[in-house]
Amino acid sequence: MIRLRSTRAIAALMAGLVATAPALAETKADILSIGGAVTEIIVALGQQDRLKARDTTSSYPPEIAELPDVGYMRALSPEGVLSVDPALIITGEGAGPPEALDVIRAADVELVEVPDARDADGILRKIEIIGAALGVPDRAEALGGEVGAALADATRSAKRPEAGKKRVLFILSTQGGRVTASGAGTEADAIIRMAGGLNAVTDFEGYRQMTDEAVGGAAPDVILMMDRGGDHGISDEDLLAMPAISLTPAARTRSVIRMDGLLLLGFGPRTAEAVTQLSRAVYDSGS
Repeated sequence: MIRLRSTRAIAALMAGLVATAPALAETKADILSIGGAVTEIIVALGQQDRLKARDTTSSYPPEIAELPDVGYMRALSPEGVLSVDPALIITGEGAGPPEALDVIRAADVELVEVPDARDADGILRKIEIIGAALGVPDRAEALGGEVGAALADATRSAKRPEAGKKRVLFILSTQGGRVTASGAGTEADAIIRMAGGLNAVTDFEGYRQMTDEAVGGAAPDVILMMDRGGDHGISDEDLLAMPAISLTPAARTRSVIRMDGLLLLGFGPRTAEAVTQLSRAVYDSGS
């Protein structure tokens, strides 16, 4: 098993932007950030001091945990959001429920929604939108240039000939003894392909619970999971012993990779790092 954790490869870029950018005359904490990648981009733009609160998915950089937490981005309560009295809410796509956002908008709080991304262009668009919302387009342009170059280098290095690509199965959950895995059109599908792998399952869109036969037929060379506890915290031993998994090539070679979920699926400033880590884990480990 290979367990990968986020390093601070983009941290130097973040620090550099903060150090070289002209200081604001006054810094006021006025922003509620909802979505882990959104929060990372705000920090990378040197605007961390303007953060007033965050949601549960915003976990990087670690010091963000000191901010008030308004709850999970897809299960927000208007009372919780409005209790922190934000002047501006920047949220990733998919925050909700919709009725909660309706109440928040009716309270005359400025709300900017940032679309999801599954490729380099989408990440750069996130940076551009957030930079505009914060009034720092020049910083956004600089950050976009650095992130774009890093992504180009990472994906170029991760390229593999079609015949040599490994089949990677991303498992979201094994709750109840059943495998819920990623099909096509997900962040997991995108990061696997960017890292030079093949998604082992492409015959459905999104995430779906699979039969044991379907998992066996997918024949993954590698199992990829988020590194977290709870229902997703199954041990390698128990995972590889599951009937759905036990006869796969991944089980025979005990090839299980676990990565921090926000790094892996956030599609933010650290995605080049995620591509490099995943590619090396899949191809350079002898799995």
